[in-house]
Amino acid sequence: MTDITSSTTGAPLTVAEEDRQAWQLLDEPQEWQVFSQTTPGKPECWSSSVVFEGMHCAACAITIEQALKAIPGVQEVQVSAASHRGRITWKESVTRPSQWMAAAAQAGYRALPANDVHAHERRRHEARQMVWRVSVAGMCMMQVMMYATPSYVTAPGEISPNLIGLLRWASWVLSLPVMVFSCKPFFVNAWRDLKQRQISMDLPVALGMLIAFVVSSLGTFDPEGLFGSEVYFDSLTMFVFFLLTGRWLELRMRDKTAGALEAVMNRLPDQVVRQVGDQWQRVSIRKLVVGDVIEVLPGQAFAGDGVLIAGHSEVDEALLTGESRPLTRGVGDAVIAGSHNLSGRVLVRITQVGAATRFAQIVNLMESASVTKPQVAVLADRWAKPFLWGVLIAASASAWYGWQQSPAHAVMVAVSVLVVTCPCALSLATPSAMLAAAGALARGGVLVRRLSALQRLTEVDTVIFDKTGTLTRDDFTVSSVHVRDGVSPQQAVFLASALARQSIHPVSRALVAYARQTMPAQDAALELQGFEEKSGQGLQARLQRDGQTMDLRLGSAAFCGAPALSSDQLQVSLADAHGWMATFELNEALREDAAAIVKSLQDKGLDVRILSGDGVAAVQRVARALHVESARGLCTPQDKLQQLQTLQKQGHRVAMVGDGLNDGPVLSGADVSFALGQAVPLAQAQADFVLLGGQLRDLLNAWQHSTLTMKIVRQNLVWALVYNLACIPLALLGMLPAWAAGLGMATSSLVVVLNALRLSTNAKQKNS
Repeated sequence: MTDITSSTTGAPLTVAEEDRQAWQLLDEPQEWQVFSQTTPGKPECWSSSVVFEGMHCAACAITIEQALKAIPGVQEVQVSAASHRGRITWKESVTRPSQWMAAAAQAGYRALPANDVHAHERRRHEARQMVWRVSVAGMCMMQVMMYATPSYVTAPGEISPNLIGLLRWASWVLSLPVMVFSCKPFFVNAWRDLKQRQISMDLPVALGMLIAFVVSSLGTFDPEGLFGSEVYFDSLTMFVFFLLTGRWLELRMRDKTAGALEAVMNRLPDQVVRQVGDQWQRVSIRKLVVGDVIEVLPGQAFAGDGVLIAGHSEVDEALLTGESRPLTRGVGDAVIAGSHNLSGRVLVRITQVGAATRFAQIVNLMESASVTKPQVAVLADRWAKPFLWGVLIAASASAWYGWQQSPAHAVMVAVSVLVVTCPCALSLATPSAMLAAAGALARGGVLVRRLSALQRLTEVDTVIFDKTGTLTRDDFTVSSVHVRDGVSPQQAVFLASALARQSIHPVSRALVAYARQTMPAQDAALELQGFEEKSGQGLQARLQRDGQTMDLRLGSAAFCGAPALSSDQLQVSLADAHGWMATFELNEALREDAAAIVKSLQDKGLDVRILSGDGVAAVQRVARALHVESARGLCTPQDKLQQLQTLQKQGHRVAMVGDGLNDGPVLSGADVSFALGQAVPLAQAQADFVLLGGQLRDLLNAWQHSTLTMKIVRQNLVWALVYNLACIPLALLGMLPAWAAGLGMATSSLVVVLNALRLSTNAKQKNS
């Protein structure tokens, strides 16, 4: 053993030498960067995603948070009791992963990197152990019930005392494997709580088990003694069996709920075949760099974002974009990390690796969502520990009150109170449903960034759409070019494309594509200085060409000082230091599902509006086609934000749907926000929901899921409250035996989790 003194109290953290050495391996930057991300705006700060072993309740989450926050350098801790995941923000100049992992272990919970390669095997081992514990408890319970039955079906005196004693001893022997093997996790966790002077839901449960066994053992050893009138081995074994069965089913349901995240995280290969000169070498994925050429065989996943340079195949991007059909990819087409090659052998030139890939950004946002806590869950966590202390006090009081009349009965009343009042169902009611919904939406191509947005979405009464790339398709084509005197259309296209190459906006991509079609020989990037992309306005930069310097602007008419053209087409203008140079008109078509989605939202009673930075004529054309009465053009990002805030001051709950590229302020200010489009930079997206597939129909899917989610949350909360309000008085009055208390506790948690699982089931039926 070794000691690490790292808490603010100065207390040593004692951990096993083997674990300490494993954690110290994670102190190397190249190791912690695998499961950590830099924190924007906080220098030297990292945000690490981990999984905690040994958690069972909200009190466990609070204990871990308190233990980790005591470590110097740990700035923020979020732990979810439902997903058993956590996100720790820490400063590398003060602490290292080994230190806060040791603190978690000292508190009784082992922390593992979220992408640990052995995590799946450990979960399988845990599941097998649980099956064995349930099986032993079940077999022994049936035998004990068989020995206890004669006492229930015969009149006093019909069975001789010697036979009763023999049946009790047989029950005691059969209860030993249950106590030693099946109950071991409860006792280990309870002992941990006592050593750490903390409390979790396992402590009252373990006390109930121990008290029931001790009292029954005393009744077996001394039939004429204080507790000799009755034994409770049948209630004990039934209680343990029911409780373990409930936990095993919860474990299975939790794995299913988190399946979407696990499926995404584990898609990258550990090794790749990379071209080195004329040879091919197998290397670790961590050694992959931009520019490498790798071979990807059928059935393998792409290790990074890249471009096909040889071969032809079909790829599966279902878990990353929501597109269920295989997509055809040939030479020159882009592929994304985490997608699967389905058919042919291909060669890929890597353009992005590691945290820069879209895959890494998706995983990062999903991990963040899995540890966020809605307000209802925060309240449940806050009251978890006080409630458990109240359980212990109530059990003690019930035992003291009934001791004078019947000590044995009083003790069993206390056991029933200890068991039945554990707030497992209450703590799982909200997060289990929301995590199930987030997993179901992720499988459908909708990334939930903040779980609380599911609740807020049901309160929305107004929806604001951006136009370009949101209601309209993002594959624009240039239809005409208007230029000033002395400027040729070819020159205007050449200069405009030089700026457009620096942006991923759909209009920029259209201008670059048009330049390649009309001037393929001049498809070369020029030297730009001081490039800047102004949100909602356009691009500006200084261009060096043939020894001359040009200050260029590309964007809206107001940004470029362009004259107004009498056209309802989308327009983008180009200007230099002398003023307007050219205006490009682009054809834009409505998305195929735009009209149906807008009508569906209006049929729900929602007020649909359009705010766009494009010309008034173009905006009104789209509004007329979609039957939207309120539409405004020539809006800057500040104008959009002011309109949003005005609606909010009037009491409206507003959802904003934008392309995620230049709608940052209004997306952040909205009650609920959606970023739509496959080109959205996820790391900078301010939206609560990201529609990965760029399909408007996913918006309606998210709406329907949020409504169903909150319905299930309310059902779960009502069930948990009714269960506690009904069973606690019965237990206090001695009308609820220990076995019934165990059955009620296990059933209440199971009902909550199974009800939440309906969200995943409904999603599968809709996708099939």
